[in-house]
Amino acid sequence: MSSNAPLRLHVPEPTGRPGHETDFSYLHLSAAGTVRRPRVDATPADTSDLAYTLVRVLDEGGVPRGPWAPNIDADTLRRGLRAMIKTRVFDARMLIAQRQKKMSFYMQCLGEEAIATAHSLAIEDGDMCFPTYRQQGLLLARDDVSMVDMICQLLSNEHDPLKGRQLPVMYSVKRAGFFSISGNLATQFIQAVGWGMASAIKGDTKIASAWIGDGATAEADFHTALTFAHVYRAPVILNVVNNQWAISTFQAIAGGEATTFAARGVGCGIASLRVDGNDFLAVYAASRWAAERARSNLGPTLIEWVTYRAGPHSTSDDPSKYRPADDWKRFPLGDPIARLAQHLKGLGKWSDEEQEAVKKELEAEVSAAFKEAEQYGTLADGRGPSAAAMFDDVYKDMPPHLREQRQQAGV
Repeated sequence: MSSNAPLRLHVPEPTGRPGHETDFSYLHLSAAGTVRRPRVDATPADTSDLAYTLVRVLDEGGVPRGPWAPNIDADTLRRGLRAMIKTRVFDARMLIAQRQKKMSFYMQCLGEEAIATAHSLAIEDGDMCFPTYRQQGLLLARDDVSMVDMICQLLSNEHDPLKGRQLPVMYSVKRAGFFSISGNLATQFIQAVGWGMASAIKGDTKIASAWIGDGATAEADFHTALTFAHVYRAPVILNVVNNQWAISTFQAIAGGEATTFAARGVGCGIASLRVDGNDFLAVYAASRWAAERARSNLGPTLIEWVTYRAGPHSTSDDPSKYRPADDWKRFPLGDPIARLAQHLKGLGKWSDEEQEAVKKELEAEVSAAFKEAEQYGTLADGRGPSAAAMFDDVYKDMPPHLREQRQQAGV
């Protein structure tokens, strides 16, 4: 007989459940301005401590602190704040449309707006983002992306640029550097590494930016992407959005309890950062640092963006079933829009009155775009792409067997 105690497994549990406040002490926060900023050409090993601390710029009073404070003008910050407000207004209007049964499905990025919008302003035209389904801010931060086209994709109507072949929110805008979103989790990570490798093989100057959620890091493609990125020093930014919840599964289930997601990058020989994802200035600074590394042939960077999914995982989810209803209000990193607005007010470049006016202006802009998109149909009236379109774009020239099938379908 063995004298050892029986073996047992450890099953991670969230630190808050419905009816009980969440203990956010597990986040291991750092004070604004206290985390060092290494040289851009630092070795991956030299970033080991940065995978366990938290890069923050804005303090509690909205004042930028420390070496990561970026050299960014007020006009760019105002543009970023406007993009975040636009993203939140867009999400709110699309959520209403889904409840009206005008689209089948929607996913908000409530509370995460700073990550995509600041990153969009930090990279260059021609760089390619491989997003997951909560980075609509990458598109909404750009002035050259049609909001009407985005809404038509959501409505799956006659003007849907993707012809009804993608679920709502799975956009694809090549000219804006926005690769087609995949419903299969983690595929975009390894695709981005491959795109970055191809850019290097061609001798181009464009880099890739990959996006994944904390839960999807448990997928094999995530680890394969890290291996290829490290071995070939691919010019890619590997973004892990740790919003604490993968549907109803707490981030600890994917491995975020005893270590950090950023630490996985260091373990694979990749420079890594852990960053306050609700701090627009910190997101911009870290994105610029990683982009410069990639563009200078210094290899990939993995960034863990610490944030909180304020809303449901999707319109099919009810988060009150698995977490406290007031978690977002108590989340210690705050609201990204309020934090950047506070900073701009301190500079004398923003006011409550202007914010209210901008919000109303953007609400009118989103409403007008939605009204225009509705002219091409919605899920409610069934005016979608023709059934004949399913036979198009499969081959450059339609082969006889598809032509025959289309004839048999009578479309």
